Amino acid sequence: MLTRWVRQCRSMGRGLVLGVLLTSLVMLLYCLSARPPQRYLQEVLVPYSCEYHPSRSSEQLVSNASKNLNGQASSCSPKVDIMFMKTHKTASSTLLNILFRFGEKHQLKFAFPDSRNDFLYPWPFQRSMVKDYQPGMCFNIICNHMRFNADEVSKLLPADSAYVTILRDPAHLFESSFHYFGHLVPLTWKIPGEDKLSEFLRDPQKYFEPEGYNSFYLKNLLFFDFGYDNSLDPQDPRVDKGIQAIASHFQLVMLVEHFEESLILLKDALCWEMEDVLFFKLNVRKSSTVSRLTPEQRARTLDWNAIDWKLYRHFNATFWQKVEVYGRARMAQEVQELRRRNQEMAAICIKGGAAVEADNIQELDMQPWQPMGEKSILGYNLKEGIDQRYRTLCRRMLTPEIQYLTDLGVNLWVTRLWGRVRDLINW
Repeated sequence: MLTRWVRQCRSMGRGLVLGVLLTSLVMLLYCLSARPPQRYLQEVLVPYSCEYHPSRSSEQLVSNASKNLNGQASSCSPKVDIMFMKTHKTASSTLLNILFRFGEKHQLKFAFPDSRNDFLYPWPFQRSMVKDYQPGMCFNIICNHMRFNADEVSKLLPADSAYVTILRDPAHLFESSFHYFGHLVPLTWKIPGEDKLSEFLRDPQKYFEPEGYNSFYLKNLLFFDFGYDNSLDPQDPRVDKGIQAIASHFQLVMLVEHFEESLILLKDALCWEMEDVLFFKLNVRKSSTVSRLTPEQRARTLDWNAIDWKLYRHFNATFWQKVEVYGRARMAQEVQELRRRNQEMAAICIKGGAAVEADNIQELDMQPWQPMGEKSILGYNLKEGIDQRYRTLCRRMLTPEIQYLTDLGVNLWVTRLWGRVRDLINW
């Protein structure tokens, strides 16, 4: 009897200690995520171009051959100063991999966050969030998650930098965001039933709290990412003003639904080679976890995310204008070539030729970051016996974002600590 009581006491003691430790870790993470203090930074202009930054390799960038709108051959130099606005749930991890590879290839200097994989999102971006930042420092690429702040970003990058971003159909984005971030949004915890998404869409106002913790993930997330108020009425003049401001800042706005065409436009705008935009789809969910929206649910989703829908329609129109200028036949030819090259690389690099579920990923370094409480994100196994010519490229193309950031020298101790806490909590 006494022995049993001692075991129960020990068990309770271990549980209490674990609870205190977890609570302390969560509080620490919360404090680290708190709004950063505003501090004065000296205004020092960055150079017009970072082309000759010391971090660059001694080799000069080679001019690439391209064609102008008349189909005549011309030459240009690859663009290396780039701001990529990484929006949420928009295939942006795949684009990040492309940028990481290009930056490594040309030894460019990235503006990285400090100790985590985002710039203290959802707080508006400040230069002080950049690791080891000093006024006047020159960076080539900034591409991690942030809440866009044009004034602060412009003081980091050269004046001739290319600004690019990507959007996604708001209905699909909302479904993905609800699935991925749902456990992090307390307002979803009170939604009854197994199908929380369907229940929420029946009457969003019943559950939504505009000031609720992390509630921005579930309403007009794109508009919020760009730094604007996601709770505005869609007819508010500030919405149109915001869309026009985005249009003035970004030379290219890509679309997830036309990802390959987007990459061809990116290649053309930056004067890159086809090899620079080769890709494997990263951070993709297994199909069994994707909710298929009915026409009625889609309509309700678009109505709930009316600002994002307005934003998307605007840039869908400008996207196809760019395709027309580029040339439909030329675009089709380039997309076909991109697909051929991607299939070629998949045959060289990927064991089994396709993505697999998390439990079937053999190498820890290839495990993607998973949403709270489940393993729904697919990953890859690297093929064995890859020809030495492709070994490094294959590994880089398949490396998940967190591991790639670590390889590039970013200390992600906050992100990794949060990952350990998530595993312990076992949601």
